Amino acid sequence: MIPVITASELDTAVALLKKGQLSWAKVPLQQRLDCIIAFGQLILANKQELAEILTKETGKPITQSLNEIVGAQNRIEHLRTNAVKWLSEELITTTGATHEKIVYEPLGLIANISAWNFPYNVGFNVFLYALIAGNAVLYKPSEFATGTGIQFEKYLYQAGISQDVFKCVVGDAEIGQQLLELPLDGYFFTGSYKTGLHIATTVAHKLVPVQLELGGKDPLYVADDIADIKKAAILAAEGAFYNNGQSCCAVERIYVSDKIYDQFVEAFVEEVASYKIGDPMMPDVFIGPLTRAAQLTVLDAQVKDALAKGATLRLGGHTLEDTGYYYAPTVFEHCNHDMELMKEESFGPLIGIQKVTSDDEAIHLMQDTTYGLTAAVFSADQDRAMAILEKMNTGTVYWNCCDRVSPNVPWSGRKNSGLGSTLSAQGIRAFVQPKAYHLRP
Repeated sequence: MIPVITASELDTAVALLKKGQLSWAKVPLQQRLDCIIAFGQLILANKQELAEILTKETGKPITQSLNEIVGAQNRIEHLRTNAVKWLSEELITTTGATHEKIVYEPLGLIANISAWNFPYNVGFNVFLYALIAGNAVLYKPSEFATGTGIQFEKYLYQAGISQDVFKCVVGDAEIGQQLLELPLDGYFFTGSYKTGLHIATTVAHKLVPVQLELGGKDPLYVADDIADIKKAAILAAEGAFYNNGQSCCAVERIYVSDKIYDQFVEAFVEEVASYKIGDPMMPDVFIGPLTRAAQLTVLDAQVKDALAKGATLRLGGHTLEDTGYYYAPTVFEHCNHDMELMKEESFGPLIGIQKVTSDDEAIHLMQDTTYGLTAAVFSADQDRAMAILEKMNTGTVYWNCCDRVSPNVPWSGRKNSGLGSTLSAQGIRAFVQPKAYHLRP
């Protein structure tokens, strides 16, 4: 049992980190970057042990845990390639009576209140970028991924990050609330809309940066001209059920042209039925247990609602008799927007499929949401797909792919999916504040 940090210990940590941040900001940028590169090497060297910790904590299948750990290294490569470019001072005007330049200064001490479903990806998006920019970090892992958070701290220290620059604080929502009351210089949160809204309203009076990576109800439209229906079904199924659907950018609702609807649904059901369910420590298992027991209730409620409103259950729809929070991969067809599973976030192995008769109908339904994270179109015609994607009020759009994040482009949400951007040049500069210099030699 990892002890929860106390209020007095938290106050002591804040004082230590505020002082340490001043020294860390003076460390040359390349030296800070070298520490992060060393951290990445340590993570890779211990990936098997770290994957087992993640799987035991969250139920994520071991192969997917390894995929996440290895895949998250692209954040470090992105920083290695781009951090110096985007954090170095810029000379704007060097002639005339007044010279001008911009210097990018760290925010100070920031809180990173992180998530359990992809702790490497969403954690690296924040604390690594913050550290390279010269900030100190109070990192609060989810209580469902505490052991993973402790490992981050361990290997950051081994990589040369001082204990007065990064601190992992262990606790539940009560500790999270205490973080909101501390004199910090920024808040970066990954999680639910409800908690994100609470954080934003609670700290608003501080006038410090607040960045929120929240949930989604991400749509996928399969047009009638798709070249390979089976391939489209396989990609869509993986986008919906990877990590048990416990991803903010997982495909959560599918719209299919009436011209190929039956073929697509059959191929989709066949693919999902092939997924192996079982012990997440086994390398060939694709579906493990859910991380939280409470989500079983959410899924059951959406299943009952869909059945009551006329949806056809093709697979699953029930819990599984096994140790842990197993829910059978569940597929509904003949869905509509009267049903909760097409409107409210499921965050589990549950998907609804709805027939549409035109691109315009698909666009209308895709836009019918309070979320704005991602949207995808599968089509053989790029112009057709782009015409649809341009109408999506989302931070990310996909053509012939889905459920993908890249450090090269911004990761951002609109509406109830969040505020601000991580990754890309914007994600690097999210952790600094510009200072303008007007200089007369």
